[in-house]
Order: sequence, then C-alpha cells, then structure tokens
Amino acid sequence: MILAGFLAAATVVGLGQALAGQALLRRFLRGKPGHGTAAVSVLKPIAGDEPLLEAALETLFLQDHPAFQIVLGVQNPADPALAVIEKLCARHPHRDVALVVNSARHGANGKVANLINMLPAAKHPILVVADADVHAPPGWLADVVAALGEPGNGLVTALYTGVPATRGLVGALGAAALTHGFLPSALLSRALGRQDCFGSTMALRRATLDAIGGFEALADHLADDNLLGVLVKRLGLGIALARSVVATTVTETRLGPLFRHELRWARTIRRLEPVGHAASVLQFPLFWAALATLADWHLAWLFASAWAIRSLLAQATEGRLAAPSTGRAWLPIWLWPLRDVLSVVVWGASFLSDTVSWRGALLRAAPVPTETMGHQPR
Repeated sequence: MILAGFLAAATVVGLGQALAGQALLRRFLRGKPGHGTAAVSVLKPIAGDEPLLEAALETLFLQDHPAFQIVLGVQNPADPALAVIEKLCARHPHRDVALVVNSARHGANGKVANLINMLPAAKHPILVVADADVHAPPGWLADVVAALGEPGNGLVTALYTGVPATRGLVGALGAAALTHGFLPSALLSRALGRQDCFGSTMALRRATLDAIGGFEALADHLADDNLLGVLVKRLGLGIALARSVVATTVTETRLGPLFRHELRWARTIRRLEPVGHAASVLQFPLFWAALATLADWHLAWLFASAWAIRSLLAQATEGRLAAPSTGRAWLPIWLWPLRDVLSVVVWGASFLSDTVSWRGALLRAAPVPTETMGHQPR
C-alpha cells in the first residue's frame, strides 16, 4: 500500500510537470517575434547527405532577413552533401553563399573542427551556428538577431521540436521525445533560472567568440553547445531564447539506432547535470502510473487519467507549434505508454557507462573540464 502511494505520488508529480510545461509553452509562444536587421553570417557544418537535408538547408535560403551570408562547410571532398549544396545554390542564385571544403582536424569534435575551418570565410561580425538538420521558420534569423541585440545578452539559442524523416513508429517515437520531452523540460529549467545553450541555434558576436578563446576552446568536447554557453556566461553575459522554435530531423527508422541516439543524449546530460538528470525520471507519468496499477489495481483509474492527460497535452502542443514544410508525425494515443517506458529505459541505461556512439565513433561523455572552472577563459 505504501509502495502504491509512492508510485501514485510520482505520477502526480510527472503530470504536474507536464501541465506546467504546457503553460510555459503557451506563454512563450504568445511573445512577439523579433525584427532584428543586422547582417549575419550563418555557419552550417555538414557531414553526409542525411534524410531531409535538402529540405532543412533550404529553410535557411528562404529566410526573411535583409542581409545574411550562408557559410556551408564539409570536411570530405567526396561528401555526397555537396550535390545537395550545388542544387540549392543553383535554385537560389541570389543568395550570398560560401562553401568551405577542408579536411583539417582540430581536436576530437568533428563538428567544431569543421567550424574552425569555416570561420575565415564568414564576413559579418554576428555569427549564427546551426546544425545541418535544422528546419527554421522564415523569421528565425530576425528573431535571433533581435534577441542578441538586447542589453546583456551574449549568446542566443532556440528551442526545437522533432520532425521524422519518414512516417512510421520509430520516427514518431523519436520526434515525441523532442517535442513533448525536451521542449517543455527546457522551458521548465529556464523558468527555474537555468540558461542553457542548444546546438540547434548558437548566435553570438565574433568579439564574444574571440573572448572565450574561439571555437578552439570547444574542440575536444562532445557537448560543445553546453560548453559554449558556460564560457559565455563566465564573461558575465546572458543566454537568450529566440522567439522562433525550430525543428530537427529524426532520421532513425529502427528502434536500435534511436535508442543509441537517445542514450548518447542521456549520458551526455548526466555527465553535465547529474542532479537534474537523476530527477528527470519523474517526468514520465505513464510509467509511474503503470507501476502504481501493478502495485494496486484500484489505481487503474490513475493510469487511465494520466494516459488521457498526456495525450491531450501532446495534441495541444502540436496544435500550438507551426509545423515545418515537412509536416509532423503525431504519436498515436496508444503509443504514449511505450514512449514513457522507453524514456525510462534510456534513463536507466545512462548510468551504466560514460561511453557514447557518435557518427560511428565511440567517445566518452565528460563534464565541463575543471581546469577552466576557476578562471576567466582567454
């Protein structure tokens, strides 16, 4: 009886978090979009022709911004993404595009090495870094520039949702983890005072980048976005959220690769924020409600209620977010228990090792190095 009560309480906590996240999202989306006009250079590091790459990159070419340069970088001269880039440049000949093909390595993080190679081609004093799989609404750059122009801000990032590359169970599960897991939890964390940086969007002035030691300061770290945020905050500058919500592609079509991808996220987060990660298991109410029902069948009503609330909140979130041109696969109501169980399995597995799989390589997730903790970065 005591166990059932504990599990029921965990369910209520999870539902409370979900409701709070929904309220914060509603308030966030009511904010007015920004109208920044300063010229920017957008750096897009690319590695391979992934699903929906062309669609994601084209959203950058279609930005409603008066002055911006696109810097695209690949490290392999035979990268198949070059054909996609060539097609987009031919389709949008009026855009200012610089292509950098450079195989030079600078540390363990291939993405950061690519950025180091790309930086000399950037023309403007404001830099926007975005992953290749980001689908951005037309006003994204204007929102980012406006937020960076506010006093005290040294870095701008953006929330993101998930878009499956193909229709199917696995893609819908992966997208749900981002849209209905990451997004509300990120808003909750920010409401509690955290200012995190997300790799979907990282905008800063070149002078700020120089002050933290350039991209070279991130070259040996897997969580380059997190470290960038930490280093900027040490300069006494804030991290702002752009009003635009972007989307990232969920490429997995099989459960195994999706599990490994989510496990990489979870292990990286555990190493960066161990306390918050440990507490995050409470945000999966259907898992706790199912256990409560197994402990006491009289609590079956709690499981049914949690299932209904979880599904209704998911539908409300999908309705409030503007779907990108690729569309969005909603997770069917009968799959929400599976999504919560899978999330808890990933959470549990995150404590078993620090090793992560990233682009075919095995790396170790590590916290911000202690040698940078006690002094101002150069």
